Amino acid sequence: MQNSLPNRRHFLTQAAGGLGSIALAALLVDEASASPLTPARRGDNAEFSFSPPRRTGAGGAAKRVIQIFCCGGVSHLDTFDYKPELIKRDGQECKKVFDTFFAQPGNLMKSPFAFKQHGKSGRWVSELLPHIAERVDDITFLSSMKAKSANHTPATFQMNSGFTLNGFPCLGAWLSYGLGTLSQDLPAFVVLPDPRGLPAGGAINWTSGFLPATHQGTAFNPKGQPVDNLFPPDTIKPADRQAALGLLGTMNQEFGAAHPGDSALAARIKAYELAARMQTSIPQVVAFDQEPEHIKKLYGLDDPIAGGFGRNCLLARRLLEKGVRFVQLYHGGAFGSPRINWDAHEDITENHTKQARSMDQPVAALLTDLKQRGMLDDTLILWTTEFGRTPITQGIGKTGRDHHHLAYTCWMAGAGLKPGVTYGATDEIGYDTAENPVTVYDFHATVLHLLGIDHTKLTYPYGGRNYRLTDVHGEVIRGILS
Repeated sequence: MQNSLPNRRHFLTQAAGGLGSIALAALLVDEASASPLTPARRGDNAEFSFSPPRRTGAGGAAKRVIQIFCCGGVSHLDTFDYKPELIKRDGQECKKVFDTFFAQPGNLMKSPFAFKQHGKSGRWVSELLPHIAERVDDITFLSSMKAKSANHTPATFQMNSGFTLNGFPCLGAWLSYGLGTLSQDLPAFVVLPDPRGLPAGGAINWTSGFLPATHQGTAFNPKGQPVDNLFPPDTIKPADRQAALGLLGTMNQEFGAAHPGDSALAARIKAYELAARMQTSIPQVVAFDQEPEHIKKLYGLDDPIAGGFGRNCLLARRLLEKGVRFVQLYHGGAFGSPRINWDAHEDITENHTKQARSMDQPVAALLTDLKQRGMLDDTLILWTTEFGRTPITQGIGKTGRDHHHLAYTCWMAGAGLKPGVTYGATDEIGYDTAENPVTVYDFHATVLHLLGIDHTKLTYPYGGRNYRLTDVHGEVIRGILS
């Protein structure tokens, strides 16, 4: 006789609209504290019983992180790295041998943007970023960053995961694994892509890699409903849904018992449980009508140019308030014509003016808003890009700049940092680092330190060795710590 029970796939399909009852087991777990999770609460199977390190006691001022990733390679020379020597030598041939990415060396080019000093720190910032310029005394600048690659995709992978190859766990996944979640109702790691498109390499930038799959980033839809299939169809009756979910839970448990060590299955079940709870939590997080008008205006939500990224920045703050550990925001996508990122090969003025116009106000608003709420005391903000751009033009007589990985600028702000300081420096034309070079490994080691983790101890066994975010490199940047 044919088995009258539907198969597991059939029930998965029917229950995809909402998974309320399957969340019961997770709701029985005690409320999470800020301490790291046990393997069971991290979503690992019992076989993977090793624990990440607890907070070391050193650092640890930060509890949560927002990373802003500006895709395409922001020119340090046209934003934060003022070079009077380029003004003097504008248009001259450069005697240095430039190993440019596209092998089209041109002449030295001054920045087309005027620079001014700002704040008590006297930090030089170009006219491209008037709003961020007002916040320089809250920012810690790293002016001597170095990347391993001048190719977008591997350089983007390195800034996210520490490796230029794909498939390694990203920073957000490591933090989810090492510190766990602060909320039962939202993911520990949320990604907010640019509404215009995905970064180079796409969703693999927020992968959990070889870590248990539950630690991968949850990407919100940048247009429309933030999470697809968040609510069940009207055609599904509540009683039918409950019955289906109850049976599905039993089938999942039986399948899990028959396949011990399958972290993908454990992650899937955890995702179903979380999805059920998100049916209540997500609508509250995205309810911007609860925000006062002056906050909406601060983020530029009424601005047709800055409004899209402004919504993501405001959403990032709201996600932190609800207990999300790590929020990653992307500004720019990999593909588009005209360009939808900072990849200024053709014309630095046109490209960077357009990109800065949509990024500057929302980022400054995020700094302002977090500070006035007292959240900057335990929040770490990271402003990053994959590399900088050359001090010479890409081609004789041109007005664009090529990729450049030997020197660029990133910055941090918030918990555990000395505000209003600049660490490191580039040479007189911004070609190479001249003082205190900072690698991506050093950057990641410092981020982990600020969260109370020794980067040499946050490891995971894979392929016969213990891997970590910083590979076998990295030193904490002591000069920027408060």
